[in-house]
Amino acid sequence: MRWTPHVTVAAIAERQGALLLVEEAIQGRLVLNQPAGHWEEDESLTDAVQREVLEETGYAFVPEALIGIYRWDVPDRDLTYLRFVFAGRVGPVPVRETLDHNILRALWLSPEELQTEHARLRSPMVLRCVQDYLAGRRFPLEILSEIP
Repeated sequence: MRWTPHVTVAAIAERQGALLLVEEAIQGRLVLNQPAGHWEEDESLTDAVQREVLEETGYAFVPEALIGIYRWDVPDRDLTYLRFVFAGRVGPVPVRETLDHNILRALWLSPEELQTEHARLRSPMVLRCVQDYLAGRRFPLEILSEIP
């Protein structure tokens, strides 16, 4: 069997001390996650995160920095995620009304509110990424190179 990690992107946007999250239905559970999804062929990582935020929240996202790259081996499953997490900003209002089919809503939660919802987080990556963001971890987007 060949090991192939699932490469995903995720976004953290903050407004007045609240973080943009999504509530989604996954395997019969309602969970909280950053706007996130799989990196698709023929798109850059920054294009991917912009697309995912728009599809899942309706907001146009402008990536400004890379927070980190996270590897998570899902317990009891032969599954590994490699997540690129971006910090950025969104406009004042959504620019798209229709959200991805499994997304119930976009919402803004303070870090304290997110902490109280710990049991509902889609994965441990959600809280770890937020902790790194709040600690000021930022890498310039120039760290990512596209070689034609």
